Amino acid sequence: MKRESQRRYSLDEYFAVEETSQVKNEYYDGQIFAMAGASLEHNDIAANLLSFLRPALLHRGCRAFGSDLRVQTPGGLFTYPDLSVVCGEPLLIQGRPDTLTNPLLLFEVLSDGTRECDRGQKFSLYKEIPALREYMIVEQAEVLVETFRLSDHQWLPAIYDNLDTTVTLESVGVTIPVREIYRMVFA
Repeated sequence: MKRESQRRYSLDEYFAVEETSQVKNEYYDGQIFAMAGASLEHNDIAANLLSFLRPALLHRGCRAFGSDLRVQTPGGLFTYPDLSVVCGEPLLIQGRPDTLTNPLLLFEVLSDGTRECDRGQKFSLYKEIPALREYMIVEQAEVLVETFRLSDHQWLPAIYDNLDTTVTLESVGVTIPVREIYRMVFA
């Protein structure tokens, strides 16, 4: 997260900034962080995941959302994951129809500028979401997908680095070919 300024903002001030901003901003601990633009590869990967997941989840009572839906963590992070999945009714914060509080599954596509945060601080804050059961991070510069699944109070990692393998998202019962994730990028 890159800090917008040293000034501390209230949550209401953050929402006011968001309503007029030309870019999406994250908010944490009184600070506003401008989100960087995304590469062509990043957009292809996110679009591939969304276009695969939406129909796959249709009859499971789950919905996949793109990066325009903000997520709030209990620790006070307001951010825009690349994809969010909700099963059942989406829970939104009061008065904010664009801010989800109960994702079951979150996805981030990594870049040089976000890798450290998405693996570290952001993942730590995501883990606080009571509904969250799975987190997937996808490298855009190489074939590398990592999933973290909550099992018996532990986050279990799995690595997929071959286009001919599949990723099973156990939280929603969907299997995605790695080749499909990287379609038009490496496949």
